[in-house]
Amino acid sequence: MKRVAIFISGGGSNMVSLVDSMTGDHPARPVLVLANSADAGGLEKARARGVATAVVDHRPFKGDREAFQEALQAELVKAAPDILCLAGFMRVLTASFVENWQGRMLNIHPSLLPKYRGLHTHARALEAGDSEHGCTVHEVTPELDDGPILGQATVPVLPGDTPDVLAARVLEQEHRLYPAVLRRFAEGNREMLRLTRD
Repeated sequence: MKRVAIFISGGGSNMVSLVDSMTGDHPARPVLVLANSADAGGLEKARARGVATAVVDHRPFKGDREAFQEALQAELVKAAPDILCLAGFMRVLTASFVENWQGRMLNIHPSLLPKYRGLHTHARALEAGDSEHGCTVHEVTPELDDGPILGQATVPVLPGDTPDVLAARVLEQEHRLYPAVLRRFAEGNREMLRLTRD
């Protein structure tokens, strides 16, 4: 049984979809939800599901990323996860941390990578006049939003869409895609998974 730690920064909706999927014959179980702020709404949701939580607030480190990451690593050592899932974790992790977990760390990104790395993906898709948009689960590498793609889900871009409306449509697919990819990944399957909207 694989042990999974999940990093969050906010409400943790993707974390909830991951935790709720890891039941029954699933090959993994959640062992830790870690946030970089005690205010992250997802912490209470994790506790309500019986998952251990931890907080490593980035602010006292005053930009010292290495020291912040050492504190993250200390929490991970205690939980001993096999897989690390980033689920709306809004801190950039440096190469030294990523390389320690490479091949075992997943992220979900709200665009069809390699398009629109970074932030404001929905607005950028609309500005570009794209007819479809979506989300990607990928392995994390030191290069931002760049690792091997494990799964993508697409949604149509509709007339009158705003970034918020499009984001909500994509988020529904994130909640389908991330659990599906995690399950396959925990089984040792790294083949690309494509989901289309029901």
